[in-house]
Amino acid sequence: MSSERTRGSVVGIRQKAALAAAVLAAGLASAPFPARAADEPKGFTIRDSRITESSGLAASRAHEGVYWTHNDSDDGPYVYAVDSRTGKTVARVVLRGIDPRDVEAISVGPDGDVFVGDIGDNLDGSWSEVWIYRFHEPKRLHGDITVTPTRYTVRYADGPRNAESLMVHPKTGRVYIASKNAKGEAGVYAGPRRLDAAGTNTFSRVADLDFEATDGAFSPDGTRLVLRGYFSGYAYRWKDGKPDKIGSVAVPLQRQGESVTFTPDGRTLMFGSEGEGSGVEPVQLEGDAVPDSVREASSSEGDGKGGGDEGGASGDDDRTLGLGAATFAVALAVWWGLRRLFRRRE
Repeated sequence: MSSERTRGSVVGIRQKAALAAAVLAAGLASAPFPARAADEPKGFTIRDSRITESSGLAASRAHEGVYWTHNDSDDGPYVYAVDSRTGKTVARVVLRGIDPRDVEAISVGPDGDVFVGDIGDNLDGSWSEVWIYRFHEPKRLHGDITVTPTRYTVRYADGPRNAESLMVHPKTGRVYIASKNAKGEAGVYAGPRRLDAAGTNTFSRVADLDFEATDGAFSPDGTRLVLRGYFSGYAYRWKDGKPDKIGSVAVPLQRQGESVTFTPDGRTLMFGSEGEGSGVEPVQLEGDAVPDSVREASSSEGDGKGGGDEGGASGDDDRTLGLGAATFAVALAVWWGLRRLFRRRE
């Protein structure tokens, strides 16, 4: 073989070796990251120019794929129904006879009623009382819908305070508020077993909080509570009417993290932010943060979804790791074979 042909052969071998290595490396790099599950909810962008300070978020019980939200302040007595498939508002509910001061939270109760928390107090204790408004989810969502809500007056047993989180338990219907305080003096407050529209409803402290919560939500089965801050979030077991801290949950980086709710199946958290054209982003729950009903359903299905108590790898994760190991072994074998061939021809 001539020297030129030898050099050409060597170059060809090198090119093939490089190509094989690149292909296998690409496969190895992508193997550990499984494809997104087909039924996992997607995030969406709120595409209503009127919604510039989305401060609360709640999944509708009556309308699939719809989330309720509202502006923080200076908007008026409005609540918006947003279709997560398009990000567009499908209806705006007008609360007749209401002049809100600082609406901060929204939640849907077990009977399909929407609870709106006019509970903000940026001066951290300047208002002796705040309010909750309640209306039933409309059967049809289209254009502007005017309702006359029930109005509840709220006071705290230990004095006025700022709050941005209102949660209605999905089984008992009891209303809870998480206060917000930069000095680490916040807490979770329980309302009366049933709110009274005719009198004052006193909320009593049932637990302390060591961070500033901007929103909270119960899981659909009522076994978990999640509270979020601007950059952090925590999951709690709900036991005997009180939160028992599990640990932190992942929170997406957002321009001003203000809201959180569970998806109707309880598997995923949806996190919202303030700002025009703000995004709502999903984060799938793991480990002990997964609600009991989801864990039980996953166990009966035998698919390992929802994670064990230690939050370990599922069967899908094991298969993914196996695929990555196999890809690495093949890549190593091909590289070694081509290396030996290259040496012989050289």
